[in-house]
Amino acid sequence: MKTRSIKWKSPMIVFCTFLVFICILFLQYLYLSLSPNVYGINMQEFASNRNTYSSTLYAKRGTVYDSQGDILANDVSSYTVIAYLDESRTGSSTTLYHVKDKQMTAEALSPLLNMDVDTLLDLLNQDKYQVELGPGGRGITEILKKQIEDLNLPGIDFIESYKRFYPNGDFASYIVGYAKKNEVEIVVDDETKTETVMQGELGIEVEYDEILKGVNGYISYQQDRYGYKIPDTPEENVPAQDGSDIYLTIDANIQRIIEAALDESIAFDSPDWVTVNVMDAKTGDILASAASPSFDPNKLNLTNYENPLTSFAYEPGSVMKIFTYMCAIEKGTYKGDQTYQSGVIDVEGTKIYDWNKVGWGEITYDYGFEMSSNVGTVNIMQNFLTKDDLKDCFTKYGFGSQTGIELPRELSGSLVFNYPVEVAAASYGQGITTTPIQHLQALSIIANDGYMVKPNIVSKIVNNGKITYERQVTKSERIVSQATVDKIKELMYNAINDVEGGAIGTAYIVDGLDVIGKTGTAQIYDSVNGGYLTGWLDNLYSFSGMFPKDDPEIIMFISYKRPKNGSNRGLKNMAHSIIESIAKYKGLISDKKDDNDIKSYEITDYTNLDKEDVLKKLDGLDIVILGNGNKIIDQYPKNTTLVTNDKIFLLTNDNNIKMPDLKGYSRIEAISILNLLNIDYEIEGYGFVTEQSIKVEEKITDKIKLTLKQEE
Repeated sequence: MKTRSIKWKSPMIVFCTFLVFICILFLQYLYLSLSPNVYGINMQEFASNRNTYSSTLYAKRGTVYDSQGDILANDVSSYTVIAYLDESRTGSSTTLYHVKDKQMTAEALSPLLNMDVDTLLDLLNQDKYQVELGPGGRGITEILKKQIEDLNLPGIDFIESYKRFYPNGDFASYIVGYAKKNEVEIVVDDETKTETVMQGELGIEVEYDEILKGVNGYISYQQDRYGYKIPDTPEENVPAQDGSDIYLTIDANIQRIIEAALDESIAFDSPDWVTVNVMDAKTGDILASAASPSFDPNKLNLTNYENPLTSFAYEPGSVMKIFTYMCAIEKGTYKGDQTYQSGVIDVEGTKIYDWNKVGWGEITYDYGFEMSSNVGTVNIMQNFLTKDDLKDCFTKYGFGSQTGIELPRELSGSLVFNYPVEVAAASYGQGITTTPIQHLQALSIIANDGYMVKPNIVSKIVNNGKITYERQVTKSERIVSQATVDKIKELMYNAINDVEGGAIGTAYIVDGLDVIGKTGTAQIYDSVNGGYLTGWLDNLYSFSGMFPKDDPEIIMFISYKRPKNGSNRGLKNMAHSIIESIAKYKGLISDKKDDNDIKSYEITDYTNLDKEDVLKKLDGLDIVILGNGNKIIDQYPKNTTLVTNDKIFLLTNDNNIKMPDLKGYSRIEAISILNLLNIDYEIEGYGFVTEQSIKVEEKITDKIKLTLKQEE
């Protein structure tokens, strides 16, 4: 019995050990199966995440159009060139799926990617599965992608993405602005992740970023270990909501007019900066706005991040005399035929001079406006107006506050003047600051018989084909009387048209058109040392104008800082050219001598029409045919009005278009042709084309470089 008991003791120990182990496993199983959280982890969520496929459905950013429906900014496909280097990608296949002949591949890609062969070889010789061929291979176009595909290079592939594209390059750049991809941190399920998003950073792109970018969607479903959707499991699909499209009030034809004239002026004068702005007098629509320095939003070569139309506040000079005179006329105290002694006036010990230092003797106040007499406006303040009158008028005309135009970072300017000398200076536009958009708005009072019109830059907003916003003309209550408007128009007419002789605005006379306006010259405040700059170059020139006189349709405002030749000749030439071109475009020129010879053409869209039929219809215009096809596939300009001898460019359905002769064309004409032909270009200089890197009648295979020079 004793022996038998000893024999059973070891099996009992083993049995108990295994029993305990099994109990522990059973308890662990119960814990895993019954507890919602295991070691602090939600098992249901863990399993779901492990088997759940989730992908973002990206919304398409809205397109920005001009007033005629042509694209100013849109999303386009962009591609990155990649090379597969690992032999395992090909495996046992008889077809190569990786780069084997690296020398040949580098030599073939070098001219297309604009990269050295050695640089490409360094990338292709890396010990990696795949590499990006940057920088030349990043962000390439659909056309370049097709050219690379046609080479049939083994192991070369593409990653598709989207980028913001501005088809006109440097064109109304500060209005349109730009958007670019940025890395931002987002929180998803209490976890911070980094995501690449397209964000507006300037102009319309940032002001309307929220409605342009739309709302991303997503797709989510359960997948098996091979990545396939598990049948009969729920799928969550939230479609992306594309961004809204924005139509601007910009008239592309007027924009091209002012940008071409601005380029010519810069070549002549090289000012520190220029801003040119044109507004529809009746609606407040900004028809064009250009500045220099400017930038190409595709290249982001900015030197200034503020829009001169709304975010430059500076002392405007004599253009403010319009509103000082208008204030006195409206008050009823102004006596235009009364005289004063011009030349110099003393204000509490400070001498204020006329611009010529000596004046014109004893002259009337009306003539003082025509001659832009500082002493005249100071006398108005001493005899016809008070400080409070002037400040109330300037405020009522919109100065000192934002206009509310749909653009970011608009400045209000400043109307601070308290002491007699400050009040005197304010009357002729010194010591106060204003913005170009404020001048356009204030000038609308004169163009609309005493009512002020609010400026607009957005015509309409469209979402999924539905108009969600449409611009309404916003007019103020009557600010000044019709009699005041008639009188100030008379003074502005005399200042340009030299009725009494000696007027300083005669450079703005355009034959056949009644232009009214006012010139301005302002000293520039020295923000570093205080006081005003005194060099012979240190002036800011301006022009406020509108036409035609009796019922103005167009208002324009130009500012021109520190031209390098020390005069405002460049501004005068530019303004005259712009006024004449816009008047022709709008059909406002009336020249009786040539009426019988001038014919007006309403230009529509001739796409897909027979070339010969279009040529007959446009007989009398200077027609430039691109290609030898029989159908029209594109044109410049379209949906506008031209007159006899104006140019129109027609692109035909010819697959073998060769390089046209661009010599003698202006900058804007050359760019228009190159855009029609979809040719990448580089331009050096201003004026007219004198040299082109691709010879006439040669096949177009590369970027073209144009050299421009100013005509003597």
